Parts: sequence; structure tokens; C-alpha cells
Amino acid sequence: MAELLFETYGVPSIAYGVDAAFSYKYNQQHGVCDKDGLAICPGFTTTHVIPFIDGEPMYQGSCRTNIGGYHITDYMKQLLSLKYPHHMARFSWEKVEDLKMEHCYIAPDYVSEARLFQKGTKEAEDKTRLWQLPWVPPPTEEPPSEEEIARKAAIKEKQGQRLREMAEAKRSSRINELENESHGLEFLLQQLEQVEEHDIPSFLSATGYVSKQEVESALLKVRQSLLKAKGEPKAEQAELEEKTDPAGGERFPLLNIPDNMLTPEQVKEKKRQLFLKTTSEGRQRAKQKRYEEELERERRNQQDEQKRLENPELYLEQLHAKYKDLSEKVEQRKRLKTNGGHTNGNSFSGSVGRGERLNAAQRERMRLLTTAAFDRGKGEDTFGARDEDWQLYKLMSKDNDDDDEAPDEHEAELARLTSRLQEVDPTFVPKTDTTNPQSVEAPRFRPLTQEDFQIFFGVERFRCPEILFNPNWIGIDQAGLDEMAGVSIRRLPTKGQELEERLTSSVFLTGGSSLFPGMSERLEAGIRMIRPCGSPIRIVKALDPILDAWRGASAYAAASHFPTQTFTKEDYYEKGEDCVRRYQFRYYTL
Repeated sequence: MAELLFETYGVPSIAYGVDAAFSYKYNQQHGVCDKDGLAICPGFTTTHVIPFIDGEPMYQGSCRTNIGGYHITDYMKQLLSLKYPHHMARFSWEKVEDLKMEHCYIAPDYVSEARLFQKGTKEAEDKTRLWQLPWVPPPTEEPPSEEEIARKAAIKEKQGQRLREMAEAKRSSRINELENESHGLEFLLQQLEQVEEHDIPSFLSATGYVSKQEVESALLKVRQSLLKAKGEPKAEQAELEEKTDPAGGERFPLLNIPDNMLTPEQVKEKKRQLFLKTTSEGRQRAKQKRYEEELERERRNQQDEQKRLENPELYLEQLHAKYKDLSEKVEQRKRLKTNGGHTNGNSFSGSVGRGERLNAAQRERMRLLTTAAFDRGKGEDTFGARDEDWQLYKLMSKDNDDDDEAPDEHEAELARLTSRLQEVDPTFVPKTDTTNPQSVEAPRFRPLTQEDFQIFFGVERFRCPEILFNPNWIGIDQAGLDEMAGVSIRRLPTKGQELEERLTSSVFLTGGSSLFPGMSERLEAGIRMIRPCGSPIRIVKALDPILDAWRGASAYAAASHFPTQTFTKEDYYEKGEDCVRRYQFRYYTL
């Protein structure tokens, strides 16, 4: 430092002093502290304890700890960030520093204070501080007035009426088109009655049809579409389909003729007609089955509605009981199916454990495996000697698990009951399928409120400054303020109870971290625990713990004898930098 000041900046002379000593001497002049005492200065990054005897600091007994206001602020910032991780950006260094100086205090007894907050008493609530972060409430829509509701209803009704008129006009136009098309096809069929069989293709060449059967099929489709457009009952539509079934012998004339009486082209046509007939019959059966199921569903719904109207409470109770029974059966079946352990063809053992169910395919594989390992009585392993033996692998690798994938009637009935209960019971909540991750609903997030933007200071108010007395909380294995006072007294070269009592009778506090409320009381209690019983202890605080060090240095620099205490540039060039290290400032002249 001296080299930089003298050689770079050309400073003529310098003087070194300790801020705690300047503050102590300044307050001594104002009668705050005595000539003999202890100066305790918890600063920004370090804390010093310096004993004073006859107004001069005794550096042999000084003590330092690498902890200060910086560590308190950093510790508080960490605690708040862990407590409120969603507001970490709000905890800037400057803001946390302001919160520390405004709200933190030193607890007289940390354990008792912590228990007070742990119990959540009224006193703890009074000591808790609240910091409300900026929060803008979401806009709330005012409920519309009756006039607005009526106006919207009228507009909606008008739009609905217009849509209904458009739909009715479109439906009428569609019905007219289908009727005209139906009349045209009927007239075409009447004309075909008067045409010879071999002249039909040439007669139909201009119409786009190739055969009479195709015209009849088109007429059937038009009639079905016409009934559907007119809104006729489904029973009449089914009756029409039965009367005009196109899957009869007229549509497939080659099916009843033997193959030896047909040409090769007719044989191909016969195969095509057979395929079309089979497909058509399958569609008819499926359609009939769906129709019967729909009729059965309507009948059951009518019966359920009649039971509900007769006795609603009993009906609802029976529905809930049936739903509970079916849900248990379905869950049990799913558990068995899950524990069954579906395997691929290469796993011959079935991959099932104790208490698990073997399905039909796995039982078949086990039987085949047992058969393959069976000794035929000759004491020789002849498996594989015949070609038939190798077919066993194909049978064992065949996936026959399709039986378990068939739709379950219990699940269908459970779905129907669930839908019915949701209609008649507003409080009903269906069970979620825990075995299917896709059926689990995603968590719903509530909107943020004003309480979500509130920061509470409770334990943090006294926990953060407590590290001045317990630095090991943040990993600094050094002594606290009260212990440092005892260490400083023990380091003095001059011993004596009278001197120690004079020192403890004037314990001087200075520095920014001494501004915490309760610092004097806590320090006095700590020093009293390490001193003999009855020792006089007096804690005094600087007039201005932050600026008194500057005021003391300013008074020293303004004194007339200041040049005699400085280290000049000539002394530096003559004696070197080692002389600066031996330089010691004398405070008795203040």
C-alpha cells in the first residue's frame, strides 16, 4: 500500500490507524467510555476486540473473527431463498441489507426465542413481520345485468331460429332431390321391364348404370336416404331393408350354377359374387346386431327411468351398490391380468410367480413344454428326430393371448352405470383407473392470490444476527463476540483482577453490526457467564457506531501535531518498506 501511495500517486506522507481505536478515542473525549476498556467492533467482514489501557490500544491482546455484517446479509439471503424459492429474484443484496437493518434483532436467549416461535404463540405473531411483494389482482368480470342477459338471449334465439330455418330449407331441398331421384329410378326400372335382357346394357349406357341390379341397389339407397332425411323411425328403415334386401339371388345369379357349366370368366365372376355376398351378409348381421343392442339399451333405459320415478332413493341406492360391486370385479380382473405377466414367444416358462394367474395361452405353452420334455421310456432324448417335433416351437411361440383382450361385459356395464350415475346423482365422482397412467387427471393449479406474494420474517429476524455469537453455524470455526472478549483479556501481558475489572467496566461497542437491538444485553449476559461472580460489567455504545471512526480520524488529522505522527515519502525512500511495518500510531495525542 505504501509503495502504491508514494510511487504511483505521489502522496507526501501517510498515517495508519485502526477504525475501532479512532471511534474509541472520539467517544472517550465525549465521556462515553473510560481510558481502560474493551473496544468491540463488529464490522462488515470482520469483528475486532481491542483492549485499551491508559487510552492506548494493546494490540498484544487484540482478537479478530472473520465474520461481520456481510455474512449476516448473505445468511439471510440464503434462508429467504430456501423458504420462498419462487421469489428468489426479489431477494437482491440491497433489499436484503435493508431488511436486515430494519427488522433483525439479537435475542436475549436464542433457545427460548426459538421455542416461542415454534409454539406459535400470540407473542411470536406480534414479532413476525410481513413484506408484501407487488401483486396485481386478476381482472374480475362483473356479472351481466338482466337487460344484457335478455339481449344476449334474444340474439341467441334469433341466430338459432335462423339456423333452424336454414337447416329446414336445406332438408327440404335434400328431400326434393331424393324424391326426384327416386321417381327417376322407378321410371327407369319400369322401362327396363319392357326391354329385352340382352338389350339392357346398351339401353343403360347413357344413364351410367350397367345392370338392372345396380339400378335397384341405387333405388334402395335413395329410399333409405329419403327416410332418414324425413326423420322416419328406425323400425321403418329396417323394414324397408328387409323388403328390399339386395343380397338375394337376383343380385348374385351365378352362385347357384355349377362351375362345370360356366366359362372361366364366369367362374371368376362367381367367386367375386360369393365374396360380395359373404361381405354383405356380414354387414347385415352386424347391422342387425347393433339395432337389437340399441333397442335393448332403450328398453333398459326406459325401465331404469320408470324405477327412478317410482322410488328415486331406492333406485339411487341400488345403482351405487351395483356400481361398487362391478368396480370391484373389474379391478380384481385387471389385477389378475396385470400379475399374469404377458410374455413373448421366447419365454417358455410363462414368467409368472407365486400367487399369479396363468392365462390360457400360458397354460398351453406349459403343456407343450411338459410334452416335449417327456421321456418316451427308452432312456434316450429323441426330440428333434422327426420333423413334427419342430412344429412344437411354432405352437409355443404363437401368441394366443387374444382371449384376454376380448371386451369384458362387466366393463361395458360399469361404463353404463357410471354414465347413468353422472346423470341422476350430481355428487357422484367415478373412480379413477390407477392401473392406467393416462386415465389419471393432471393436477389442477389454483390461481395466484395476494397471500402467495407475502414474505414473512419470523425466526429469520434473530437467527441471522445470531451468527455473531455462533460463527460455526455458517462453517466458521471461530469464537463469538462474548468469547472474544474473554480471549482478549487473557492475552494481555499484564495480569490482575483489578485491571480486568476496569476493562469490563467499559466495554465499548462500535461498528454497523452493533446497531441490532438487544446487542448490549446479549453481550453483557455472555461476558457475565465467563467472568467471576460479581465482576462489574458495563456495556456502552458509540454515539454514532458508523461514523465515529471517521470523526475520530478527522479530529486526529486536524490536530497540530499530526505531521509528527506521519510517515513521509523521504522516510520511505531512506528506510524502505520494512520501516512502514514497524510503524505504530500513538493515540494519546488525540
